Amino acid sequence: MLNRLAPAVVSAVAVLGLAGAPSASAATPTTARTAVQLQSASADVLAPGPFHRQLDPLVGTWKAVKTNYLLGGGKPIVSHDITVTTRWIAKTGGRFLEERTEGTLGGNPYYRLGVLGFSTIDRRYEWTTFDSVTPTAMTYRGPALTKRTNKLSLPGTFTDPGVLGPEYVGKTIPMRTVITIRSNDKHTFDLYFTPPGQSERLVDHVVYTRRAG
Repeated sequence: MLNRLAPAVVSAVAVLGLAGAPSASAATPTTARTAVQLQSASADVLAPGPFHRQLDPLVGTWKAVKTNYLLGGGKPIVSHDITVTTRWIAKTGGRFLEERTEGTLGGNPYYRLGVLGFSTIDRRYEWTTFDSVTPTAMTYRGPALTKRTNKLSLPGTFTDPGVLGPEYVGKTIPMRTVITIRSNDKHTFDLYFTPPGQSERLVDHVVYTRRAG
């Protein structure tokens, strides 16, 4: 994608640099500097940066302990046999993390695929998951950031298939994922739902501990 965009960026810069000038040779030093600055700014938007590097501690293989407060009929379900593998996707230019989760949840096989990245244009983190429990993608987009942080709060909404109860089927439910990077060897993911007319409540809590070796 970057390779395809680069010629377009260069062309646009060239046009901007020549706009209003009778010929390329008439371009002033100021115009030339502006063209270089525009080209540099465009490259910065396309390339991974410090906000991507903030996610580096998430890379690796993890033992995850997952506590779910929705699927147990009022009693929390705790899974201790979940393995998570997280890596930068090289073919995206290292812009997105892929998280693969496998194990059991409530005695049933559990799988989740998640993609986490930082939009350098919107200056926000974005997180989307697909799992073996929910029949829809769960997408979250955080607020615009001006500085890096170890705690990411990413809101979103989903259409309830009935996980909150039959009275909520088809309703739009606000949700929020909070990712807390506690150290290079431990982090947590917390998922919150806000049913209509109710306060936000924790529905899923996962603790990730890095596997040795």
